Amino acid sequence: MLASGVKVHESAYVDEPCVIGAGTSIWHFSHVMKNCRIGRQCNIGQNVVVSPDVTIGDHCKIQNNVSLYTGVVLEDYVFCGPSMVFTNVINPRCEIPRRDQYKPTLVRRGASLGANCTIVCGVTIGKYAFVGAGAVVASDVPDYALMLGVPARRKGWACRCGSTLPKAGAGGAMACPACKNEYRESGETLSPVREVQDAIVG
Repeated sequence: MLASGVKVHESAYVDEPCVIGAGTSIWHFSHVMKNCRIGRQCNIGQNVVVSPDVTIGDHCKIQNNVSLYTGVVLEDYVFCGPSMVFTNVINPRCEIPRRDQYKPTLVRRGASLGANCTIVCGVTIGKYAFVGAGAVVASDVPDYALMLGVPARRKGWACRCGSTLPKAGAGGAMACPACKNEYRESGETLSPVREVQDAIVG
């Protein structure tokens, strides 16, 4: 079922049944397979594959050359950079079918996955986490974490607006230099204290 305002390029394929929300665009040479759910106002770039039973929330941006395999769930406002990689089997072999061993991957609201990064299956990427270009993530990522390197390690924290947060001051307090949102660090977690500016539009 395609809602009003959905745009599907003539070179793209959308299998049935699927649910695609209002205002979503699906661009050149992309393939959305059966039983997918894609939310409102999403942008699905060129040469994107959305495998069966994948769920994509509202306002997501999937850049060119990304494959979302069965088991992947994106919450609202997730950004997937060009040519980033998801997986869904830990130990694939051509000779051994493992379709009953797909591991789920959850990307929570507002997270950004940089160009050419790899998300090994079976993990959760926290809210507003920021995974840098080329990083390889093989374990759960906390909310707001800035993840860099191979293997990816937390190198700091990212604000809801995407800016890197400064080091924590007294009592773990920190404020975003760009939007002035305030946070508090406690061990390996970060929690919002006051949001001066709402980063979300739409």
